[in-house]
Amino acid sequence: MSTFSGLNTATTALWAQQRGLDVTGQNIANVNTAGYSRQRAELQSVGGNVVPATYAVSKEIGQGVNADTVTRIRDAFLEGRAQIESAETARMTVKDSTLAQIEQAFREPGETGIAAKLTGVFTAWADVANKPTESGGRTAVLQKTATLVAELHTTSSNLDKQWTQTRDSLDTLATDVNAKARSIAELNTAIKRATQTGLPSNELADKRDVLVMELAASIGATVTPGDDGQVNVVVAGAQLVSGGSTLAIKVVGTDVPSEATVGNPAFVTDPGGTRLAVGGTAGGSLTALTDTIPKYQAQLDAVAVQLATEVNAAHGAGYDQNGVAGEPMFDDGSGTLPVDLSTITAANLRLRITDPAKLAAGAVAPSGGGASADGGNATTLAGMAKAGTGVAVTYRQLIVALGVEASVATSNLQTQTVVTAQVDASRESVSGVNIDEEMTNMLQFQHAYSAAARMITAIDETLDVLINRTGRVGL
Repeated sequence: MSTFSGLNTATTALWAQQRGLDVTGQNIANVNTAGYSRQRAELQSVGGNVVPATYAVSKEIGQGVNADTVTRIRDAFLEGRAQIESAETARMTVKDSTLAQIEQAFREPGETGIAAKLTGVFTAWADVANKPTESGGRTAVLQKTATLVAELHTTSSNLDKQWTQTRDSLDTLATDVNAKARSIAELNTAIKRATQTGLPSNELADKRDVLVMELAASIGATVTPGDDGQVNVVVAGAQLVSGGSTLAIKVVGTDVPSEATVGNPAFVTDPGGTRLAVGGTAGGSLTALTDTIPKYQAQLDAVAVQLATEVNAAHGAGYDQNGVAGEPMFDDGSGTLPVDLSTITAANLRLRITDPAKLAAGAVAPSGGGASADGGNATTLAGMAKAGTGVAVTYRQLIVALGVEASVATSNLQTQTVVTAQVDASRESVSGVNIDEEMTNMLQFQHAYSAAARMITAIDETLDVLINRTGRVGL
């Protein structure tokens, strides 16, 4: 054993405790940094020589401590769980938002919605039934019916605008995903170089994990470990990031609301064109484009068709003030007769009659050439408001179904948000910085540093006695 070996042991202790203090200071400095994972200096004892010599055996008890390794504290299981839950929360958020916007498009209940406009039309017909010869009531029927048609147009247009905005957002999302994928690949390359050369890369890994979590929320991405600290980003089985290389994605398919079908539009790889079953925000948006919005648009079109079918049939069974059989009140805007009901939608529904005298309020033709005073057919039209299978009931069922679906979506999102928050809390408990714990570590390293310094002082005093005071007997 060397006389000076204790100094080396104490020196490694000073360096190790200083290293621990530096790491603690880094943790404290980043206590509020988003995505930062706390770090820990790994202290490893350095043993003595374990290889015996031929005629001598080492009596060393150790050579101090090593603190070269700084570990980034993460839980891989919780990270993977967080990516899954984050994607599901993002998907549910889009669904909840989509249904909320659809509810805004219908504006129910309220005075400006279709239900109120339908009630107004039927009420106006009831007034005509009471006073069939007065032009005021007939004019009110035309005005309120025109308002109803305009409301159907507006609601249909709002749904189309919502679809178009959602479709446009997918292109922006794809561009953002590709940019983040490239950033992850660049960080992978930097981390690989740092790992191979022994340089620290913990902060680079933190930045990369933040981007991965954002990709998980955007498209449902997950990661698998790679070589030299790298990760591979996987979406629906396709590797968007593999080490330092990337695979881009793009949106393909229609940009016309009426042409949307399951799988159109869709995300595909670029190059390759492989369709991806994406999750997260992208998955929720695709569901909105191919299912949710088209479903309610189709139901609204069905309401318009039923309105035209029922009113045209009832109106055609009566007679106007001139004794002429009632003509169809609604068509698809083409103006051709007979009216093709199959081509009618909420967007193209048109009120054909503009002359109040042509409203077929009478159930029987007038006699003697005078104006008809019969309001029997107007009574029939007014009674459609209470028909068990009439258009008013159909529309109410649509709104009720929308309300229930929106309520369920909101409830599911609230539950999912709680689950995600719990997972994030678990992640934070592992990788987050705890000030109380860091303060305790700081005191621990501080006292250990002081003790190592005191050890050097003791060895120095011992050497002073050995060098300066021995061999002085008799002088």
